[in-house]
Amino acid sequence: MSLDAVLSRISEIRSQIDTLQNGGATRTVAAPGSAADSSTAFASALAGANGSTGTGTTTGAAAAATVAPAAPATSVDAGAGTVATGSGASGDDVVADAKKYLGVPYVFGGTTTAGMDCSGLVQTVFKDLGVKMPRVVPDQAKMGTEVGSLANAQPGDLIIPKGEGHVVIYVGDGKVLHAPRPGKDVRIVDNWYKDSDIATIRRIVPSAQDAAATKAAHAVSAAPSAGGTDLQTAALMSLLQTGKAAA
Repeated sequence: MSLDAVLSRISEIRSQIDTLQNGGATRTVAAPGSAADSSTAFASALAGANGSTGTGTTTGAAAAATVAPAAPATSVDAGAGTVATGSGASGDDVVADAKKYLGVPYVFGGTTTAGMDCSGLVQTVFKDLGVKMPRVVPDQAKMGTEVGSLANAQPGDLIIPKGEGHVVIYVGDGKVLHAPRPGKDVRIVDNWYKDSDIATIRRIVPSAQDAAATKAAHAVSAAPSAGGTDLQTAALMSLLQTGKAAA
């Protein structure tokens, strides 16, 4: 790509950004070499500015822009069939908060540091994060979205065995955090459940990856209205550098 071609594309991209800032226009299919192609070049440059793997996979904000945001619950109440995004908490926040209760003794029906049971622990952790959860396991088993298997579990997900008599919090690396039974305290142990033992795995708030992707996607989509953002500048500079290298 010649330097003149790069500068021409930069001009076209800036014109598109100006159009978006002024209210946007209906997008139409354009022939190769048109301004629509420029937007593809801009997207590619944006991917390069944020770290491309060179194999068609992007990382950082560029990858996030291709990830559909998790469907939000209508409030910070946990909902059935949707993740609760209202509190801003992620799965990693669930794990971090749950760890505060390590060592708390098991007390049936308890929800405080004086003692708590398995579902009381779960309810208390989500309450700390601003998400309202039901009190008992069968109701907790209906909240959030279902995760297909242990292989897809992320930190912060709830694992509920068949019979719905217990609930544990997945913390990652094959370990779970829970309040076991009378005479025991809240602890982290190796997960002993197999997929065949499990009634459901529930994701109540977004995983850390989904939360980061959604945040980055929002930042990218908001970039044109901000005008002259770092991401746009980085993308334009990437195009310019590509042109210089080819000249």
